[in-house]
This record gives sequence, C-alpha cells and structure tokens, in this order.
Amino acid sequence: MSSTGTPRGPVDSSRVPRYAGPATFARLPRLDEVGRTDVAVVGVPFDSGVSYRPGARFGGNAIREASRLLRPYNPAQDAAPFALAQVADAGDIAVNPFDIGEAVATVEGAADELLATGARLMTLGGDHTIALPLLRAVARRHGPVALLHFDAHLDTWDTYFGAAYTHGTPFRRAVEEGVVDTEALSHVGIRGPLYGRKDLDDDEKMGFGIVTSADVMRRGVDEVTDQLRQRIGDRPLYVSVDIDVLDPAHAPGTGTPEAGGLTSRELLEILRGLAGCRLVSADLVEVAPAYDHAEMTSVAASHTAYELTTLMSRQIADERGADQRTTDQAPPRLIL
Repeated sequence: MSSTGTPRGPVDSSRVPRYAGPATFARLPRLDEVGRTDVAVVGVPFDSGVSYRPGARFGGNAIREASRLLRPYNPAQDAAPFALAQVADAGDIAVNPFDIGEAVATVEGAADELLATGARLMTLGGDHTIALPLLRAVARRHGPVALLHFDAHLDTWDTYFGAAYTHGTPFRRAVEEGVVDTEALSHVGIRGPLYGRKDLDDDEKMGFGIVTSADVMRRGVDEVTDQLRQRIGDRPLYVSVDIDVLDPAHAPGTGTPEAGGLTSRELLEILRGLAGCRLVSADLVEVAPAYDHAEMTSVAASHTAYELTTLMSRQIADERGADQRTTDQAPPRLIL
C-alpha cells in the first residue's frame, strides 16, 4: 500500500515484458515491498502427504509463472481487483518435507501470523494436506466456517497406511476438530471409483452435500451455483480447490487425475457466481507441473486464483464502502 493509501499494483506490462523479472503472482509486489496487504498470496511447497504421483511441491511457482499473463481488470466480475484492495505475494511457507506433523504445525503458525494482520489468504499448494492447518487458523479468527470444496475426490477418508494427516483426510479431521460448520459443507466435482459405499455414507454423516461433475453437466452452472449459495448463506466461507476437479483434458498436471471432470469454464463460472458471499480465505492445491502440457494446468490454476482473489478484493472494497466498479476509479499505481 502506498503512502497515499492507493494499492500498489502489478508491474506495467507495456514497459516491462511479461516474461521478464521475478514471477510473483500476477506480477504483484512482494509483501515486504508494501508492508501490509489485504490479500496475501502465499505458497506452500509441500507434497509429502500425497498417495499417488508427487510433484505438487512445485505447484505454487508454476502457478506464479503462468500468472504473468493475468491483467489488472477482470471483465467477468467488472472489477479491477488490484485497485480495490492491496494484494501482495507473501512468498512461500518453508515446511519440513520429511515430517508431516511438523509441516502441518508450521503452516498453521504461518497462517495465524498472516491472518492476524487482517489479511485474507489465497494459498497456493502443495498437496491437499495443507487445507487442515489453514482451516484451523481461519476458524480461530472467524469461528467454524462454511466449506466449499472443489475436487474429484471426497478427501474425508480416515487414514492412509495408518497416517491421519494426508491429502485424502483433511476434511474428516476438520469435521472432527469442529473448525467447519457442518450445516454448510459441500463437495463439487466428485467423480470416479471409491473404495466402497461406506465412503459416501461416512461423508454424508459428516454433513457434506455432494454435487458431482455429472450434476454440473446436467443441471448447469447457474442452478448448481444457486444451490451452493443457499447452503452457504451468510456464513464466513472458505473455498478449497483441488485442481483435479477439472477434467484431465483441462488439467493433466496433477497427482491423482480422474476422467469426466469439470471444464475450466464451468469452474470459473461457479466461482464468479459466489459474488457477495463472505469469502474469508481460499486455497488452490495439487498442481503438479511435471505432468503438465504447455502449462495447461498452471494457466487454469492461475485464472482460478485470480477469480478467488477478485471475489475477496470486491468484498473488502464493499466493506470499506468503496465503489466496486471500475468507472471513475483511479488505476493502481504501476511499479517497475
């Protein structure tokens, strides 16, 4: 944030080519360059909780590289998110790759510190294990939160090989610990084979509602989004996006791909339909660039994070009484 209170925006791409310079998210300033931020984009390079293909530890930086092409005005939401609120790249949370318990504690502590400044988090994983410590930190600030979980998989299993903290277990732990509101839990994009009917029964007992990828296809984005909004209500909302919610045709670069997923267009439209919801923080996980082609997955992920960031920036501006439209709005100060 500048001394005049004007958000410090991205590097001017008309003066510095997009492929030049450091790859912060959307070419935004680093947190240490602005002092404080309203939305902190933070990476967690951790994938020790995966059960199949590793590589998501490199996801955050791949998303940052792909985000070089993002622009300051979001026409789908009629908003300039980086002018409405200060958004900055907070770098990475350095976690122990050999000790999952210590890594979870480190993520939780770092999230606590960032949230204590008043910032909201847009976290780039990493594998889905990190959702649990992030939810713990958010719940300490807001109480149990509504959870909107985009994924091919339920991630409510009990253990993997006896381990309670993995990328397939975070939301069972979250329910057990009381950090989510069991009246407002939703999965979107679920599909593919399961271990047994008990997986669905257990998930239902925890309070989750399921919108499958086939539901989105048959019922359409508008109807699905309306249903989700009714379930969320006016509760504080946390959104967790596993990039494998997308079909492998749209996101091949992930650890546990499943056929029959959402299109990137469907995912982005559902997120845009959440405008006005109380989005308090979000994560985007499981981008594994080693399996990607032509940055397809990273590009989809960068646009997903952009839509989530726009939602948060619009809400921050609304809370401050600022005009969310770009008309008569000063552009962000461009820093080289």
